[in-house]
Amino acid sequence: MRLSARVDYALRAAAELAAATESPVTSEQLARAQEIPGKFLEHILNQLRRAGLVRSQRGPVGGYWLARPPEEISLADIIRAVDGPLLGVRGERPESVDYSGAARPLQEVWIALRASERSILETVTLGHVVSGRLPAAVQQLTEDERAWITVGQS
Repeated sequence: MRLSARVDYALRAAAELAAATESPVTSEQLARAQEIPGKFLEHILNQLRRAGLVRSQRGPVGGYWLARPPEEISLADIIRAVDGPLLGVRGERPESVDYSGAARPLQEVWIALRASERSILETVTLGHVVSGRLPAAVQQLTEDERAWITVGQS
């Protein structure tokens, strides 16, 4: 799975907003905190605002804040807001892809891959990220992957 720079920046900016509980945060503060190009970040924040994930206020005390509690915003919500559906094959839903011959089972692989992505991205919220306490299933997958990498490198 590849995450675009736009998704990476959106997730990082949203995490900063989730951590800021006192007052709105300016785009300049977010850009500095996460080293995100300012103009790119403003476009991302507008996408998040249009998706109903972020609110904003102009003026000297203006800035951005989350529209809902961090525990109610999943990573999947943010990804969909800035990049569209979680997994597409040539721009189509995996159920819409039709292969023939030996490649026929690939459709099932794409459907399973999307389900796997969803099981993580729909479960992990900004609240988890900011607290540093990820769901047990995610922690287990991380440990399993580290073990696999270690075995694979020996």
